[in-house]
Amino acid sequence: MARAGGDFAEAVEAAVRALGPGEIATYGEIAEEVGYPGAARGVGRVLAGSEGLPWWRVVAADGRLVPGLEERHTRHLRAEGVEVAGGRVKRRR
Repeated sequence: MARAGGDFAEAVEAAVRALGPGEIATYGEIAEEVGYPGAARGVGRVLAGSEGLPWWRVVAADGRLVPGLEERHTRHLRAEGVEVAGGRVKRRR
């Protein structure tokens, strides 16, 4: 996907909304998808400041869950059939 309207936050929100139940993406993948490779931390900032997004479908590159929200993150993911072990998701390749 190219940059949605040129606005980073709106593009990130749209990309995260497009993830279906059980789909996982990394912060870096979302950044690249919306046309801002290397802006993984920016994706995290957008998610931290947004409401109503399925934020739990986005994880660190190594599958790590959101620090401090691991239990909640795990509950959301497992409810969608995603395997979580040791504070990380097991991504399907």
